[in-house]
Amino acid sequence: MKTLLIVDDEVDTLKYLSILLKKHSLEVITADNGFDALQKVREETIDIILSDIAMPDMDGYELYKQIRDFDENIPVIMMTGFGYDPNHTLVKAKQDGLHDIIFKPFEVDDLLNLINKVI
Repeated sequence: MKTLLIVDDEVDTLKYLSILLKKHSLEVITADNGFDALQKVREETIDIILSDIAMPDMDGYELYKQIRDFDENIPVIMMTGFGYDPNHTLVKAKQDGLHDIIFKPFEVDDLLNLINKVI
């Protein structure tokens, strides 16, 4: 069973995605901020990360960079609800190698297809 770490500062989003994805043969752990996510990445075996971009303490780009510095082989999918990206977070992350982005709101099947593709 693959372990998925979901990172989002919205607790309701974490709960919803966790319940949903556990039904699809994934072990799901969550973090509600980037610092907790990094700690879990360092302490546990994580197969894939699904992270929001807009978070107050550490944005998704900074989290992505630190994950890549720790282990560049952990696949990361970024979630965003932004139509406009004022800090160019997606552009910077793509320049640093990010391949997989999903835009909120998304269909569950689209997310599952993306997770399966990445794993």
